[in-house]
Amino acid sequence: MVKLWTALEACPVPLKFTFVSGLGFAADAAVLHLLMEAGVSPAWARVASLFCAMQVTFLINGLVVFRRLDLARPWRQWAGYMLAHGFGNFCNYWIFVTLVSLHRIPWSAPLAALAVASVMAWAINFMGARYLVFRKMKAITDRVTPLFARQHGGRGPA
Repeated sequence: MVKLWTALEACPVPLKFTFVSGLGFAADAAVLHLLMEAGVSPAWARVASLFCAMQVTFLINGLVVFRRLDLARPWRQWAGYMLAHGFGNFCNYWIFVTLVSLHRIPWSAPLAALAVASVMAWAINFMGARYLVFRKMKAITDRVTPLFARQHGGRGPA
């Protein structure tokens, strides 16, 4: 797992974001499937699964991809992330419900509709995260000196 994160560090930001989107998709699909198996309608299961996936991607994007999660005020940034992704995820949900309601295989299958809707929302969500939520703050590495550096003569936090 450590090698994966090390390899990910060398990747450009859009590729990192895509990887995290894949993790979000996996969380989304798992929750969607579990809720539908429990008898929840696809539309309502999708609302819950999308919310869960957004929590996963917020944390990983803020900490790993953009390295700009504001640890002093995470709720403010979380609200901005939810708002910025609201439009993209509304489009995601709208496309999903539209495709499921077409009743045409393969597009009306819930997991196929989920895949199409997720790909369409990727660009909107990337722009929101990159240019609205995680843009102006200094990187975490600029604000926090690693413990090792403090122990060996580096400067600690101001």
